[in-house]
Amino acid sequence: METVGLGLFFEDLPVGKTFKTIGRTVTEADITNFINATGMVEVLFTNMEFLENDSDIKGRPAPGALGYTFAEGLLVQSTMQHTGYAFLHMEMEVKAPILAGDTIHVECEVTESRRSKSRPGRGLVRTRNNIVKQDGTVAIVYTPLRMVKARSDKPEA
Repeated sequence: METVGLGLFFEDLPVGKTFKTIGRTVTEADITNFINATGMVEVLFTNMEFLENDSDIKGRPAPGALGYTFAEGLLVQSTMQHTGYAFLHMEMEVKAPILAGDTIHVECEVTESRRSKSRPGRGLVRTRNNIVKQDGTVAIVYTPLRMVKARSDKPEA
């Protein structure tokens, strides 16, 4: 019997491949729970009067870290089950706020894909991940480098 929901293998991720995840709406409860779990009790996230009177952001913003971790959750569910071995590096840029009520998804492009020289049966894959809001605004861009399982130990021909 086939198991569904397994991740993508190294061979499934050539340079230039693009894909996107399903969406997820960020709620007030998500923001409150994330802030409480992480200790990010900055007034930007906890003081509605400050937001209304002193902030350039209108609406209830989520920490950029929440947007990034939600994006990673969407990707883990759909692409890394049993095949994702390590998260090695990334660069990240926050371009626009994610607010309570925004629905986000992740658009990915493989920008680097090579066999690991030190670990047989594994590859290194870098993607450019755009976290996109329902109106098409790119909120966050990050570029993770991951170690991914290969189907075989044989180098490519």
